Amino acid sequence: MQTEAMVMRATGGPEVLERATLALPVPGPRQVRVRVRAVGVNHLDIWARKGLPHVKYEFPHRLGADVAGEVEALGPGVTTAKFKVGDAVVINPGVSCGTCERCLLGEDTFCRSYGILGENIQGGYARHIVVPDANLVAMPACLSFTLAAAVPLCFLTAWQMVVRKGCVKPGQTVLVQAAGSGVSSAAIQLAKMLGARVITTTSTDAKAERARLLGADETINYTTHDFVAECKRLTDKKGVDVVIEHVGGDVLSKSVLATAWGGRVVTCGATTGFAATLDLRHIFFRQVEIIGSTMGPKGDLFGILRLIEAGKLKPVVDRVLPLWSAVEGHKLLEARNVFGKLVLEVD
Repeated sequence: MQTEAMVMRATGGPEVLERATLALPVPGPRQVRVRVRAVGVNHLDIWARKGLPHVKYEFPHRLGADVAGEVEALGPGVTTAKFKVGDAVVINPGVSCGTCERCLLGEDTFCRSYGILGENIQGGYARHIVVPDANLVAMPACLSFTLAAAVPLCFLTAWQMVVRKGCVKPGQTVLVQAAGSGVSSAAIQLAKMLGARVITTTSTDAKAERARLLGADETINYTTHDFVAECKRLTDKKGVDVVIEHVGGDVLSKSVLATAWGGRVVTCGATTGFAATLDLRHIFFRQVEIIGSTMGPKGDLFGILRLIEAGKLKPVVDRVLPLWSAVEGHKLLEARNVFGKLVLEVD
């Protein structure tokens, strides 16, 4: 039996993505085959497509970390008490051994075998995917497949940054860089839910308006204003308590300058560059913390989905395209013509 997918046989530009026929994957012990109905597009897909130095690809490689679909087949050892064929599910993107000390502590992102779907593990740009049963979460009835596919990676990442590492508290001021990204659209909502004042940066007035609708209190157009000076002005020269950052390069360097004494800069990526120049006096003298963050523990997705069911958080989908238009989707994301998430629907 066969299935279809969008694959890459080499790293490079969007044009390396192509439609292909593959063997239908068979679930092994404690694995489940899911009929993919929707898959989100992330900046991680762009980086993986271009080639990551720490990843050894098994071509043809499939991108796609955020998957929603239906259980189609159960492997040996998977009981119907947990999931049954036909159940609507969301897939947790992080895969770990599940038995080491870090996994059992709920710190699976530190597992030595940790991987992310679509990066160093075959992802969801396909009609079918096989994953460990531990990675399945029941999809809330209030969500469509396309909305559900906009949740996992960006909300897990934002939760880890805002809640676990940023330790955002009521009354604090939080700067969320680049409001239009999936992670930032989630981080704005989380910071507001925790009672913080949210400042965010955008490149256009249209994106600024959408950020305000998500709860941002102040928006800064970084193409026309210096966000460091604006943050100082908006906080009576104090600076912000926490920065949520994934841009890298000069933005990371300037984010340090925008913080208050004892502030925190939490970073999970570097979309504009991996190299940043820091004046260390701002780190040790003002006691500013720079904290790295990657994804989040699988267990956090359960609580996130409950908050979405309760209407306290919402996935943000800019547009939906067919899976077979993944090339167009990548071009739109790279051109920054997306606010929130772009989702690929799988027929």
